[in-house]
Amino acid sequence: MTPLRRILDRAALVTGRDARLGVLAERLGSVHGSAPMVSEPSGMTLTFAQAAERVDRWAGSLAERIDPGDRVVLAMPNEYDLLLACMAVSRAGGIPVPVNARMRPDEIEHVIVDSGASIVVRAAADLGPTGADARPLGRAVDGAEDDVAAIFYTSGTTGRPKGARLTHRGLIGSMGAAALYPRGLRRDEAVLALPVAHIMGFSVLLGMASAGIPVHFLTKFDAHTVLDAIERRRATIFVGVPAMYRMMLEAGAESRDLRSIRVWGAGADVMPRELSRRFQKMGATVTLPLVGASVGEAMFLEGYGLVESGGGALVRVSMPGPDLPFVADAMGVPLPGYSVRVADDDGREVPTGAVGELWLKGPGVLTGYHENPEATAEVVTDDGWLRTGDLARRGPLGSITFAGRKKDVIKVGGYSVFAAEVEAALCEHPDVLEAAVVGLPDERMGEVPVAAVRVRPGAAATPEDIVAWAGDVLSPYKAPRRVVVLDDLPRTGTQKVQKRELLHYF
Repeated sequence: MTPLRRILDRAALVTGRDARLGVLAERLGSVHGSAPMVSEPSGMTLTFAQAAERVDRWAGSLAERIDPGDRVVLAMPNEYDLLLACMAVSRAGGIPVPVNARMRPDEIEHVIVDSGASIVVRAAADLGPTGADARPLGRAVDGAEDDVAAIFYTSGTTGRPKGARLTHRGLIGSMGAAALYPRGLRRDEAVLALPVAHIMGFSVLLGMASAGIPVHFLTKFDAHTVLDAIERRRATIFVGVPAMYRMMLEAGAESRDLRSIRVWGAGADVMPRELSRRFQKMGATVTLPLVGASVGEAMFLEGYGLVESGGGALVRVSMPGPDLPFVADAMGVPLPGYSVRVADDDGREVPTGAVGELWLKGPGVLTGYHENPEATAEVVTDDGWLRTGDLARRGPLGSITFAGRKKDVIKVGGYSVFAAEVEAALCEHPDVLEAAVVGLPDERMGEVPVAAVRVRPGAAATPEDIVAWAGDVLSPYKAPRRVVVLDDLPRTGTQKVQKRELLHYF
């Protein structure tokens, strides 16, 4: 059998049409066996075979406590075991509902009540034994690829979280490209510090596992710890959100030896091109053995997706070297099975140069919000298009660029101000590290833009200086009327800024 045939057969086994979340660990164990799957700073290590065994033993215990279709809330610490617990619940016939244990108690209680969970698991020990006294399930409970595999709750940046019902086909089917990764041709290891209970972290971990790439998983992001891990372990892959990259830059990333990184990845928010270029230069295409010399720059992958799309739906690949025309600011190309359109308020495609709402269609799109048909009807059209709530601009040659959140459009005296545009302008100020812009109610104008910013240590600029500077670089109706300086911006578990919380500062 040729190496290509083996790769294709492996991909078909891992993510074939009958693939389900509950059988994924078993199949990965049969393919990768004793190869390392994960390590954590605590000393926990698992091979693919050991992970499959752990999942099956937990599933055996869970099957005695739940019925097929029961929802199981997993309010566990942010450890790799949370991913395996989701697989175990699915293997036992249940529907996992992962939540971040660092959420407020009332938020977790909302998820428990809203999902109608039969049981709540708060620690791996509650799942059952993993030793010799465990009773493995042996065979996964039957199911279909279009059954609901898991319920992920939205981050709640603009309201009460809603449970997005995602299918096995949506979660696993998109891992086909990862399963084709030619593992074994080179050494790879990823350093990750993402929240497992959020769709980005969950999808990235599933992708690494499907590709057979071992992960060194950090349960909490700390810029210095991540940089130490990359240097010490000579990691080749890092995936994070833009805020993490900013923090690593502030922690002295450019003075570290990060040449082992061949692939940087980002998602969950807009990645400034200037920031990604700086990190590409810190990595390398290859580091020559013995002499230790590095050649080229790293690749940068940026994914676009959301809970309701089952994770990534578009990807942009930035290769070493200068950007091609229309690529530098583009959101990327749709992943296999996904379609994209930029629509006006009537659902019609907008012309080149115009801004509209980004719509997606594909296998990962939610089947609906749990027990909330009204909310479902607001975001999913009758013919299956997902209204993302993100604004995009249709560019030349069919390219699409991000233009901000639809809910981030501030109406100033009849003019539309895109918060993303104002934020990008503020970040051009030499003292501003990060900016978040919201609309403040105003009796005369309806709304006016205001901004919360983080500034560089020792920055001389005052809020008044930044307001004046913005007035020089932006149209008068776009410039923020007030600026507050914060040590950090209020964030969700995926480091997205909670804009509704910012209004408390004005």
